Amino acid sequence: MLVQRVVLPASGRESWTVLGDDDVPVAPIESYLAFLSDIERSPNTVKAYAHDLKDWFVFLQVRALDWREVRLEDVGEFVAWLRLPPEGRTGQVAVLPSVRAQRTEATINRKLSALSAFYQHAARGGVDLGDLLVSWQPGRRSSWKPFLHHISKSMPAPRRAISLKAERKLPRVLTVCEVQQILDACDRLRDRLLFALLYDTGMRIGEALGLRHEDIAAAAKTVTIRPRLNANGARTKSATGRTIPISAELVRLLADYLHDEYGDLDSDYVFVNLWSHPRGQALTYAAVYDLVRRLRRRTGIDFDPHWWRHTYATRLLRDGVPVEVVSTLLGHASVATTLTVYGHLSVEDARRILEDAGWFTGREVAW
Repeated sequence: MLVQRVVLPASGRESWTVLGDDDVPVAPIESYLAFLSDIERSPNTVKAYAHDLKDWFVFLQVRALDWREVRLEDVGEFVAWLRLPPEGRTGQVAVLPSVRAQRTEATINRKLSALSAFYQHAARGGVDLGDLLVSWQPGRRSSWKPFLHHISKSMPAPRRAISLKAERKLPRVLTVCEVQQILDACDRLRDRLLFALLYDTGMRIGEALGLRHEDIAAAAKTVTIRPRLNANGARTKSATGRTIPISAELVRLLADYLHDEYGDLDSDYVFVNLWSHPRGQALTYAAVYDLVRRLRRRTGIDFDPHWWRHTYATRLLRDGVPVEVVSTLLGHASVATTLTVYGHLSVEDARRILEDAGWFTGREVAW
């Protein structure tokens, strides 16, 4: 089976499908991926689901199983199958116990989540396996209470029937010194402005690439992120827009960029091609990642654009900005998302708090 990129003829939008061994789209997968595209899920989301469902249907093919008649035990065997190296998945090669697992717990959990969503969608079409990967359990306790919690707290909530315990990875952040090194390594004002914007606003790289001139209010020192279709494929993840305050220094850098490099170029986009063809075309993801690779070589700092978002959020929380405000600035759909990603303290954070509390000074006991 093969995951294949497609362009929808009606809208021109990118999507993905899964082709079988006969080069024909696998019908149940195609139906679900088309549904995701219809409700305007990100092409990257559709691509991830395509790869996850492809793995599931390859497993079913190897085991001669019908996707409409699987059991929970089959899903358990799928988890074990994913752990095997590619050569061992056909069953023709013995795999020693000492061989390292090929997929992490987090990756497998993501694939199980994709299967759960796929089967719940299939249940609406008459395939009675919607609860295959879902069990209903009492709502779990949490320090964060959603709106109308007093009504919903006693109601059962869906939980995945199979879920591996995955190591929680802390978000990667840049130090102030690293940020400065990367900015100083930029040869162009456009590139320096791009990373300065990410540092000053915490926006996603797709949100930055989709910015128009009308989105930046220099006098008010704000930038507004608006969901829209962009010629370069850039996307905002949230369905609603948001406005973020920016610094006066960033406004001045923008003015220098527009005066010294952008000039009288006729384009709605803020970030465009200026030294490559076609000139004036909106900057693409590929161009940004090519820039990131060059900056990695120059600085020796292994980073990617999303680290700037993590850095922004961590900096705000460390400075005491309420989590509700941070969540709004990041464009998270729920405060729970912010707490899940950033609700932690590093060793340095813990030490600072203890020092502020006088924990390491004025001891009554001498060591």
